[in-house]
Amino acid sequence: MTATPLTIPRSKVALNPIQWFSRKADPSDPDSADLWLIADPAFRADYPGILMDVKRAGWDTVMLGVLETQTLQDFGRMVDAAGLALAPGYAAIDVPPELPATGTAERVHLFDGIRRAAEESAYFGLDTIFLAPALTWHPWDVRTLEATAVGAGFDQARLERVTEALGEASDVLAAEGVRAGLHNHIGSWVETVAEIDYVLGAIAPERMGASFDIGHIAWLGEDAGEVIARHADRVIDLHVKDLNLEVAALSRATPTHYAWGPSRGLFTEPGDGDLDLVGILSRLPEGWDGWVIVEQDLTMLDPYDSAVRCAQWADATFRAA
Repeated sequence: MTATPLTIPRSKVALNPIQWFSRKADPSDPDSADLWLIADPAFRADYPGILMDVKRAGWDTVMLGVLETQTLQDFGRMVDAAGLALAPGYAAIDVPPELPATGTAERVHLFDGIRRAAEESAYFGLDTIFLAPALTWHPWDVRTLEATAVGAGFDQARLERVTEALGEASDVLAAEGVRAGLHNHIGSWVETVAEIDYVLGAIAPERMGASFDIGHIAWLGEDAGEVIARHADRVIDLHVKDLNLEVAALSRATPTHYAWGPSRGLFTEPGDGDLDLVGILSRLPEGWDGWVIVEQDLTMLDPYDSAVRCAQWADATFRAA
């Protein structure tokens, strides 16, 4: 017996406010530059107002997202001032072409960002986190630069190296009481369902759960509900987004860089795309009590209007609590 989405309380549904910091330089031109505003130190001045807009848009909980340019205390004051609670954050590791030897300084420093993520989660009382291989733009990264959502450049040795690093990162997080869930991401080295299955098969469940992105599974042309059902005993949290499946199919049919699809309306606010999100979420086991985090990676709307639309969908979909 499985749960329907309505049995998941609305209080366990949060927003990643990515609408405000993933933007196009010219929204009317899909080939204009992609802006990642959160990387600019000047974004710190805008962040308090954005968090207040998240609250005004109908959200009580936001995904943990401490800027590199601020302290945990500073971020906490912003969240408190906006009247928001926090949901689990995201950690990523950029796995080099060759892993440093165990015990070396280079190996230790490989996990510096993971330790910071563990510290952030523990400080704010969060005990799960989305863990992924970093989405990168190195010259060898064919999945972001050349051919997206088709498993381009697969290499078993690299997958084993990535798996080893993810397992060690999970252990670093667990030492601080934070349970990692494998997070799949188009463009990363854990992109395909076969790669998801490999990593989860190689890392014991007690070391790592699963924190899937429904939209990124569907972008592959795969059945996200089937993947959830097959790994139901591992799923701890989820990212939810909706898709224009025609754009997704076009991005796979002809080799495209990562930004091609999102720039052409691949992602839609939930309920406005082609995915049966209710049906997918119904594959969760009965009594599932993880977090659902709504993401709209690149919206065609004003960020505030997008957040309102996402909140309206969440209000209509999940059980009031």
